[in-house]
Amino acid sequence: MNTRRPVLFVPHGSPMFALQPGAAGAAMREVVTHLQPARAIIVVSPHWETRVPTVGTATRLETIHDFGGFDPRLFDIQYPATGCPEAAAQVVAALQAASIPVETDAQRGLDHGAWVPLRHMLPDADVPIVPLSVQHHGGPAHAYRVGQALAPLTAQGHWVVASGNITHSLRDWQLISMRGGGTPAYVQHFADWIHEHTLAHDIAALLDYRAREATGRQAHPRDEHLLPLFTAIGAAGEDAQAQAFFRGISDHVIAMDGYSFH
Repeated sequence: MNTRRPVLFVPHGSPMFALQPGAAGAAMREVVTHLQPARAIIVVSPHWETRVPTVGTATRLETIHDFGGFDPRLFDIQYPATGCPEAAAQVVAALQAASIPVETDAQRGLDHGAWVPLRHMLPDADVPIVPLSVQHHGGPAHAYRVGQALAPLTAQGHWVVASGNITHSLRDWQLISMRGGGTPAYVQHFADWIHEHTLAHDIAALLDYRAREATGRQAHPRDEHLLPLFTAIGAAGEDAQAQAFFRGISDHVIAMDGYSFH
């Protein structure tokens, strides 16, 4: 197997993924065994949205339980991650070098889009974490540009872990939860379209997915959960090839596909 670059797009599913890792969680544990040890992990979560890219600089990262209505056991879970101000400063510098405005936050912890996948991948919480926010208003092109700015850091021992979901319609999830029913056809269709174009490294099509793929808007009424994929692709570099380390559907409407780059 080729050595994989320290860039991953990982699913985080619903909060219940923390308690029910299943095959996706096992695949995530496996894929990190093929990466070189990390100096620090830059984690991008769609559950932290800001006006400009914002870098978490805290030395102790609170486990944020940013959800409600789920199994009460979730609120007992703690992921005792530490931050790394030195690595955070490198992230800030990389974004500034790409002429991207950037801010810092000395209080931000890890929301469930970050700590749930990290807990499956690194259960000992023994690698420093640097949280990085997303900007929904910037769209795919901005998310990709942020990733490009992070690319040099992957050669310095930093991992980029971009967390999201290939499909994410809360409305459809709520409807099926209340009324029952199976997986809508668009879920697999859109996941297959993303898979095809990601493996082909068709950046132009991916960044314009809402116009080029008819099911795109249904898969993502609001696309913050797909933006981290574009950041991962940008961070992986122009010559990177994607490999799906897991493909599957959870809760009828959440495509849990994950990608690594080599």
